Amino acid sequence: MENKQIRNPKFWVPSLYLAQGLPFFAVAIVANQMLKSMGVPNDELNHWTGLIGFAWVFKPLWSPFLELVSSKKLVVTFFQVFGGLCLGGVALALQAPFWFAACMGMLALVGISAATHDIACDGLYITSLDEKDQAKYAGWTGTFFNAAKFFTTGALLLLAGHFEKTLGVVPAWTICFCILGGMMVALGLYNGWALPLAKNEVTADTNAAAIARTLREVIVEFFKKPGIWVSIVFIILFRAGEAQVQSIGPLFLREARNLGGLGLSTAEVGAVYGTVGTVAFLIGSIAGGYFTSWLSLKRAILWLILAVNLPNVAFYLLSYFQPTDLAIIGAALSVEMFGYGFGFVGLILYMMQVVAPGKYQTAHYAFATGIMQLGFVLFKLFSGDIQIALGYQHFFVWVMICAIPVAILSQLIPMTARPQPKDEEPAVQQAAHAG
Repeated sequence: MENKQIRNPKFWVPSLYLAQGLPFFAVAIVANQMLKSMGVPNDELNHWTGLIGFAWVFKPLWSPFLELVSSKKLVVTFFQVFGGLCLGGVALALQAPFWFAACMGMLALVGISAATHDIACDGLYITSLDEKDQAKYAGWTGTFFNAAKFFTTGALLLLAGHFEKTLGVVPAWTICFCILGGMMVALGLYNGWALPLAKNEVTADTNAAAIARTLREVIVEFFKKPGIWVSIVFIILFRAGEAQVQSIGPLFLREARNLGGLGLSTAEVGAVYGTVGTVAFLIGSIAGGYFTSWLSLKRAILWLILAVNLPNVAFYLLSYFQPTDLAIIGAALSVEMFGYGFGFVGLILYMMQVVAPGKYQTAHYAFATGIMQLGFVLFKLFSGDIQIALGYQHFFVWVMICAIPVAILSQLIPMTARPQPKDEEPAVQQAAHAG
């Protein structure tokens, strides 16, 4: 546990996971709000930001090759600084005549950088702390990752809304992405001082060819797991409704009232989504964990699926009544975000307890999270097309219908790990660690 005595985790765990969250939410949420302000249609903006999300889907494929770098700290700090420069590049791209293509190119680099950073970030945390400290600071990782969400969807959108009114749309988002880029570069420089070294273990097998062979075996063993294809379908369907709501919901809030939206400003979206919405999500996540621990995953899973999807009726009611009171809108969104946080725990535990166990447990959990992201990306890609075809009211009805297949499937499939083939040993293969 090198450097553990040199730097207390309190000095680096917060900065490490804040840096993990900022670029993720910049791509997942902030970019959509920027493109909405620039007049890009819902279908087009979700197509492109959805495609960028594939970086998180495929990151397990290149994660083992990061073992070739001398230390995880080097990977983490490099991609924090590089990611910050790319976020600043988005601000620069906004000034170009071909701004849309330039922004998408820079955001794609942000996505690849952030996905690669995630691998080394989690690996550094695991290898630098013993089990006691891993458990001790686990709450800090989620807190500061979501602090990034609180900042990007709250304070940053409030700031963008202010500058949109005073300076114009392009200067407003130029400033916002400069702030994001500056924060990431500053975090990279700080973490260059604060982080433990987390050296990668060098052995005779630490070479690209050996790692490629191990990766191939990891992939083969993953798809040999009993019932894996049913598990993949379940993971993807779990995100069907949630992915569409998370993609279209914030755009619905911004849409003009004569087009079926609520006509909120960028700042108002930041006020309701990034403040009360984020707090409700955090409370829901904690409550969902305790609820599942009390009932067990098998007994809780249907309730968790319903928790993710039933509160989406709040969006339908907002689209039907189109209230103007920000307090009413905020209350409705808090219900939806609480349910999202409460129920999403079920998917995380399903991947941990049902999909990952067995040979290459750590790597297979990483593959499961890639499939989870695939579910989000697939439904995000087409959410704008469906919304335009149906209109907002019918779209939110469709979203709730999307919960039916996964709810039925949850009652037909096992909620415990299936027995592994006898030739597999239940040991985690560190050489194939995939973040």
